[in-house]
Parts: sequence; structure tokens; C-alpha cells
Amino acid sequence: MAQTRRTAHARQADVAERVGISRSAYSRMELGLAHGAPIEDWLAAAVALGLVPRFELGRNPREEPVDAGHLAMQELVLRLSRDAGYTGTFELPMQPRIGRHSIDVCLRDPRRRRLVVSEMWNVIGDVGASKRSFDRKLAAASEAGGWLNGGGHEVSGVWVVRRTRRNRQLLARYPEVFASAFPGSSRRWVAALTSGSALPAEPGLVWCDIGATRLFEWRR
Repeated sequence: MAQTRRTAHARQADVAERVGISRSAYSRMELGLAHGAPIEDWLAAAVALGLVPRFELGRNPREEPVDAGHLAMQELVLRLSRDAGYTGTFELPMQPRIGRHSIDVCLRDPRRRRLVVSEMWNVIGDVGASKRSFDRKLAAASEAGGWLNGGGHEVSGVWVVRRTRRNRQLLARYPEVFASAFPGSSRRWVAALTSGSALPAEPGLVWCDIGATRLFEWRR
């Protein structure tokens, strides 16, 4: 407001007179201190300055985060895997050469020398690109597993997919694609994540229920 007024070579008193308020009241508007000013005054000031008014409503402070659905699945996997003996890392950043992405939840079991790359999906957009990104993360984890604490770690990965109607239809439409991409036993993956049983050597896919309260087997 102040810059527009100066460009027009107008004084605060001039604009205030057009708006029909005192100069001090207008000055507070320019300084962003007129929190209780009527909306009519703001509209009149915009007209006087030749500006287009725009009003926005703030976010509801009780509103969930934008990624609440994703967070709920990460929370579930972190909690279940902790009980199964894993130490989980939330959004583990990748090295710059891998890309700007991070691993949604990276699980490590130092006692049994295991590393798990787990990725959560509310909506799978580009399946091919997502799988290639997952493969790069797995390769990086395998490299780390070769030297971390003396090396010798088992390394594998899993997709945790919310069982929405859209995702059910997607997997049903391309069953061979997903079976080829995730040949690891879904049942064994659920057991590995929830009870600490043997880690499948091949990547797998498991379902997460809509409310993000449990994991269960994907049946091809």
C-alpha cells in the first residue's frame, strides 16, 4: 500500500480523506497494525489506491496436516516395527547423488543385522517412476549395509499401500506388473514387520487399512 501511494505521489492524509478515516488510522493500515479495521475501510483504501483487494481465510488451527494420511502410515510402521525389534528412522534423507528424496521409514535391526527400506503410498501416481526411485533407495541401502557396523546386513524393501478403492483397482488392473515388481511374500512381509520373523529377500507389498491401524497381506 505504501509503495503504491508513493508511486502516485500521494500523502497518507490524501488517501485517508478519500477513505473517510483519520490519517493515523490509515497509517496503521499501511503498517499492518489495523487488525480491527472494518472491511469497508480496506475496500475503500484499495479503491483509492487503484489496487485489487484480496481476502483469504486462515487455516483452521485444528485442521490435520496436509500429509496426515501418509504420516499415519509412517506412525503405524514405526510403532509395529519397534515392537518387532527394529529401530525406525522417519524420512531418512538420501545422498545427493541418489536424489532429493528420502526413505519414508528406514528400519534397522542391529542385533539381527537387517535394513529395511519401507515406502508408504496413499496414492500411486507414476508407478514406473516410483519403482525406479524405490530401486535406487534399495541400492543405496545395500551399499550402506555392506559397511555399516562391519557390514553383513540383510537388506530388502517393502511398499505399504493404503487399501483404498482406487489402489485396489490399480493393483487388480495390473496384477502381473506388481507381482513382478514385488515378488516377496506379502504374508512374510507382514510377519517380518510385526513380529520380527525372517526378512524376505525380495521386495514386497503389503496393505494398510484405511484407518492406518494394521497391516495385512496383499493377495494377488
